[in-house]
Parts: sequence; structure tokens; C-alpha cells
Amino acid sequence: MNTLPRIGFMLGDVTGIGPEIAAKLLASGKPAACAQTIIIGDRRVLELGMRNANVKFSYSVCKSIDEIQWPRKDYPLIDLGDTDPAKYPQGVSSDEAGKLAGDALKYMIDLAIAGKLDGISFAPLNKGAMNRGGWKFNDEHQMFASLLKHSGFFGEMNVIDQFSTFRVTSHVALREAVNMITPERITAAVNLAHSTLRAAGKANPRIGVAALNPHNGENGLFGDEEIRIIRPTIDKLKSSGIDCTGPISSDAIFLQALKGKFDGVVMMYHDQGQIATKLLGFNKGVTVTAGLPSVFTTPAHGTAYDIVGKGIADVGAIEHAFTLAARMAAGRKAAAKAA
Repeated sequence: MNTLPRIGFMLGDVTGIGPEIAAKLLASGKPAACAQTIIIGDRRVLELGMRNANVKFSYSVCKSIDEIQWPRKDYPLIDLGDTDPAKYPQGVSSDEAGKLAGDALKYMIDLAIAGKLDGISFAPLNKGAMNRGGWKFNDEHQMFASLLKHSGFFGEMNVIDQFSTFRVTSHVALREAVNMITPERITAAVNLAHSTLRAAGKANPRIGVAALNPHNGENGLFGDEEIRIIRPTIDKLKSSGIDCTGPISSDAIFLQALKGKFDGVVMMYHDQGQIATKLLGFNKGVTVTAGLPSVFTTPAHGTAYDIVGKGIADVGAIEHAFTLAARMAAGRKAAAKAA
């Protein structure tokens, strides 16, 4: 019996590099080695990706997930038949293409809710196009939580070889983010980091918590959030048994994490950590939607319109994203079986 996790693989926004890097990865055979891989999207988009990547591999079109037989020597494709690449020029943002990308993700989420997928991995999306196309969320993570009817705290986790990052606030205006930094959100973010890293195999995760203001606020000289909000919250979390340290100035915390002091870093706002992770692991970084009942992973980079169709897009991040989805899904299956 095949015990590999069943992972749905989505080709990303048709206007970006998603189809190309997805095809490169599929042609490598690595997805088939670590998961029962099901491609979900339009056959014409898959063929476009194969042409751009100059690769070939075997696949068969299946009408539904229920008719897919394992083991097999090719990839099964559920052809949604809704995205004609000729209508959406590569390298040009399209609201309709954004809507179709969201539609494909919803199709996969419905399968996950029905227990027919163990995890979802997807090539890069265009958040703005999805929003303008009708999926009225700031990002795909909010969309996933809504479709899953999830009411608890969740957040974006970015994974590179050296460490992982978590966020107190994410895709909101910086002015709004500052007002959202509360003891409750910091507690939820640190707890999420702790539980997610434990699930990933870290028995006692070491978590660094970033400051908000430059130089930790210099004892209140320019900002007192560290004194009033962040440090007292960290002290309470420590007393509960979580190994967390901070607040640490953001111009120092990532150097410490890079040297191995922390397994995870909780940042106060989006760019505080994204600059560090993209600098250290742009072609390897993975974004995980942490805290949801289903596994979601994607490359940490975007649609890269400047290199679309040139066949030069790097496959490293999407490879890491897919293998991480398979590993996380397998871990969840094992934990559920042992419970």
C-alpha cells in the first residue's frame, strides 16, 4: 500500500513564472518520489510551462480525484479547463487570471476538506490580481482561513535553511501594523511559532522575538512599546515554559539567528523579517500558512514578470516548498495515526 502523503500541486498564476518552475520540478521526478502528486489546473497551462522550461514528462488527464489509481508511472492531472494561456499574456498582470488562480485553490481546499488531499503546494500567485479579480482578501492566507472556516490565530511562516520566521502582523499598512501589536497577538504568534516548530521536529524550539523600534527604543527614548507591551508579554511566555528571548533589536536578531542561536524569529511586521529571509535564501525560501488544519506551502518569491518565458527561472524555492509540504503532511498523518 502506498503510504506517501497525497499532495495537490497548483501551477500558479498563468501570467508569471509559476507554470515554468512547476514543469521543471515535475520533470525532475522529485515530487513523485516524496508524495502522491496530483496536478490541478488547466492542461494548456501545464503545456505552456513545459514549453517555457523546455522539458517533457508523462501525465494523464483524470476527471476526478476518485478515479486516480496508485501506484502509477506518470502524473495525474485534474484538468479544470478554465484558463486559456492565449488570453493572458505572460509578464502582464491580469485580474481575471488572478481570479482563476483563486478558483483553482478553492477547488483544492474543497478536496482537502473532504479528506482527499493531505496537503497543498502551489506556484507563485499575484495577490493584487486575486483581490481585484474577486477574491477579496489581502492575501491567500486569509482566503485559506476563510474557506476553511478557521477562527483561531494563524500566520505566515517563512522557512530558510538557517531558521524560520513568524509574524505578529503581516499584509497590512505599516501605520496599521503598529497599532495591532498587542500582548494578545504577540502571545498568539509566539505560541504558533512554538507549536509549529515542535511539529517540524524541534523538541524545544528556541525563539527570538524582535523589537519594534530602532535600538529597542533606547529605553523609551524613541518608542516605549518594548517596555509596555513586548517585554512583559515575553516574560509571561517564558514563565509558561516557552524558550523565547527578547525583545531584540531587528538589526541584531537575524545575525544571532544566522549564527544558530534561534530556531525561529517572531517579527513585529512584514518587511522586518522578509528582507532578512529573502537576502539569505531567495532561491530556497518557502512560505507556509501556519496554524490552519490543512498544509499549505509556496515559494517565498513572487511571479517574477521580468523573466517570464525566458526559461531561466530558478526551481530551488518551489522544490523546497513541495518537499516541505510532503514532509509536513506525512508528519500530520503519522501523528493522527498515533493518537
